[in-house]
Amino acid sequence: MMTTESREPLHPAARELPPREGGLASYPPVERWGDWEEYDPIAWPEKVKRRYELIPTICFNCEAACGLLAYVDRTTLKIQKFEGNPLHPGSRGRNCAKGPATLNQVEDPERILYPLRRKGARGSGQWERVSWDEVLEDIAGRIRTALVEGRPKEVMYHLGRPGHELVYLQRVFHAWGIDGHNSHTNVCSASARAGYAFWHGMDRPSPDHANARFILLLSSHLETGHYFNPHAQRIIEAKQRGAKIAVIDSRLSNTASMADFWLAPWPGSEAALLLAMAHVLIREHRYDREFVRRWTNWEEYLREERPDLPVTFDAFHRAIDELYASYTPEFAAQESGVDADTVVQVARAIGDAGPALATHIWRNTAAGNLGGWQVARALEWLVVLVGAVATPGGTAPSAWNKAVPAPPMMPPPGKVWSELLMPMEYPLAFFEMSFLLPHFLREGRGKLAMYFTRVYNPVWTNPDGLSWIEMLTDEAKIERHACLTPVWSETAWFSDYVLPMGHASERHDLMSQETHAARWIGFRQPVLRVALERRGETFDLTWQAHEAAGLGQVWEEDELWIELSWRIDPDGALGIRKYFESPYRAGQKLRIEEVYRWIFENSVPGLPEAATKEGLTPLAYMRRYGAFLVEDNVYRTHEQAPPAKDLEGATVDPVTKVISKGGAAVGVEIDGRAH
Repeated sequence: MMTTESREPLHPAARELPPREGGLASYPPVERWGDWEEYDPIAWPEKVKRRYELIPTICFNCEAACGLLAYVDRTTLKIQKFEGNPLHPGSRGRNCAKGPATLNQVEDPERILYPLRRKGARGSGQWERVSWDEVLEDIAGRIRTALVEGRPKEVMYHLGRPGHELVYLQRVFHAWGIDGHNSHTNVCSASARAGYAFWHGMDRPSPDHANARFILLLSSHLETGHYFNPHAQRIIEAKQRGAKIAVIDSRLSNTASMADFWLAPWPGSEAALLLAMAHVLIREHRYDREFVRRWTNWEEYLREERPDLPVTFDAFHRAIDELYASYTPEFAAQESGVDADTVVQVARAIGDAGPALATHIWRNTAAGNLGGWQVARALEWLVVLVGAVATPGGTAPSAWNKAVPAPPMMPPPGKVWSELLMPMEYPLAFFEMSFLLPHFLREGRGKLAMYFTRVYNPVWTNPDGLSWIEMLTDEAKIERHACLTPVWSETAWFSDYVLPMGHASERHDLMSQETHAARWIGFRQPVLRVALERRGETFDLTWQAHEAAGLGQVWEEDELWIELSWRIDPDGALGIRKYFESPYRAGQKLRIEEVYRWIFENSVPGLPEAATKEGLTPLAYMRRYGAFLVEDNVYRTHEQAPPAKDLEGATVDPVTKVISKGGAAVGVEIDGRAH
């Protein structure tokens, strides 16, 4: 075992190099991003200097929204590589392999560069190149006709990977007056989301991994999870500080291999493990009595479920001890195959961690088993028992650690309900029943005049791909299908239009994810458009900039929706166009930079002030840095008092203690104080 740190350089040539003044740096200093010089590694051993302009953007290859820096060659205006953005609060300059691989996507010789229209039958593989004007006129005409004829349910947008927050898409659908958002969520994470939402109204957790003393994962989130990189780096930090990790996963994943406890239950039995852990915490009085007393509706529970007991907390402890009496570690062992002693060890470690318990489940057993949403509920029960809600090292509801700035001119939702999305016979569905769409259309429940798919490939990924082929090839059921995608897919093959949309460095989006106990925004931007505009060139649309840069007519959804909306409602008679007019130039078409200018000026607390200190506009600040930390160290949000104006004229329910005003809950009263 090596006991002393070696100071010998690894490469012999490095011995001859003079030490760098000021030491080594991990990233180029931000003040030199406009003109950064480094040696070309491909030319080694020759020292060939290259000069780059570093432009920040956001990775597009999972939902984590990690920051990237595009190295744009100042001579050729080609992107040389992507590295991490050290100013990004979530990823902090660290990226997994998918981030730098963005360059492979940009340069993929098989990517789609121009709008294509089907010539033969759907699925025949016959295509012709068309202009964006032709595409827009056809699609806009079909949507306008559907709206004018009172058929708003016949317009649907079906997405896989979201570009940014749902509110920015809903702005478009609200303006059109449709209930048209469909997603892949019900074949992905809806069960886990439901379990969390039934606890606290927010549909996912935000674990503060870095400060945790014990981390409990029901999946392999360290290396392959939903927020892989930002979570993984913080899990490792916690482990280096002495935190223990337990993974409940039937597979020996990379995460499980690095854990202190790997519990491999029989699939579908995970809830038994969690209930047994709750049993140990309750029976051994290892839970946070004061937190449970203050923040759960134990009094209501006793009145409704145990009227035989007095309404005291001691009586409540007796009630839940009796309720969980049968869920012993031995019961869990019989159900799951996991040794009872291991269940007890993990439960006691959870109790010892107290409020520094970070937990997460996303797919895993929740998605893979009937009733899997109950596993997320049971996991959150452990968090509540030890008082680890939004504490340092604990687990917060997701929305408390997200920043979703309001867009300009948000329309009210349309008064329409599409049963192709949320059918009446599934009243407990937590997200759209998207995987049943082909079956609903086959049953004659409706048709679609305009169907968009975006980065979504159900022909390949859904269990019944042949049903989707049947639906997509039937022009009586799907009159027009536009596939918005950077590359070919099995689903694109059965579309009427294949419309090239940009990768991470070729589009505008605003991102925020619950990576840790903070709130931040990340700004995805079309790198080459920014580089060309810094050199004095001007463009009306992003695809024009990409064509000038040699990328073809690759576009982005934000501008597509603006252009479509103006053509759907050219004279404003439908009430749509007004939501896509500039807030700075009355009556003129909204430009993409104006969307983000308005958001950054009006909806991001602290950003205008930070920009002013540097002599920048808020938009210029975000173009330069690519991210902004809205608030750090976000803890115990539930303890905050509501604004005084919310309490004026409010009433307190004598039973639930919920504080309401105008029919909406604004807080809760605990021990005589409003929170």
